Amino acid sequence: MLVKLDNPILLSKAVEIISELVTEVRIKVNEFGMSITAMDPANVAMIGFRLPKASFSQFETGEESLGINLDSLKQILKRGGAGSSLILEKKENMLNIQIQDRIKRNFNLSLIDIEGEEKEMPNLEFSSRVELDSVDLVASIEDCGVVADACSFIIQDGKFIIEAKGLNSARSEFSGDEAKIQAENCKSRYSLEYLQKFIKGSKLSEKTILNFANDHPLKMDIKTQHMGLSFILAPRVETDD
Repeated sequence: MLVKLDNPILLSKAVEIISELVTEVRIKVNEFGMSITAMDPANVAMIGFRLPKASFSQFETGEESLGINLDSLKQILKRGGAGSSLILEKKENMLNIQIQDRIKRNFNLSLIDIEGEEKEMPNLEFSSRVELDSVDLVASIEDCGVVADACSFIIQDGKFIIEAKGLNSARSEFSGDEAKIQAENCKSRYSLEYLQKFIKGSKLSEKTILNFANDHPLKMDIKTQHMGLSFILAPRVETDD
């Protein structure tokens, strides 16, 4: 396996985000590109990451599954600067990582055995789909984080509302002018600890897509021309708000 990225910044940022949820992953490489699917240790959240083959300037590989410690990979990828290119090459039980800029630098990362079955992103059905500017979603989630540890995603009479209530409260409301809303009335509550990690991915794209339903998991999709990043988060179901 030998693959090259002329602009590895998306991979570097994605690894940094994923490493906040899981420490060890299988990186799968095949004819379609590179992907990661993983579940956090608490079984509350899943993450799916895809770099299609077209994102690479060189792509020579069969089917590969690489067991990686993300903290180690993250630290190596941070050594690349603006304008650096990245070559990943599997050599026996090592991943050779070459950063090319003014000089060539080489790192070797030991591959590890990952326990447990390989994960697949589930196919879920949702009653509501909201596409909004990532900057607005980030601001709304950060607002909620000031006052509570969970927030509700609400569809009410064609409007999308993000609301958190504790001793204090925060609320953002979006109409069809500010977001694309295809939804029926519903409400679901989610952990802000996880959402605040997810929105770091939203900062990689102008738009974020939210899919949810009443007391149902949330699926958050962030897509660019060269990358796809998805999160699934279990709802926090409580009898009173």
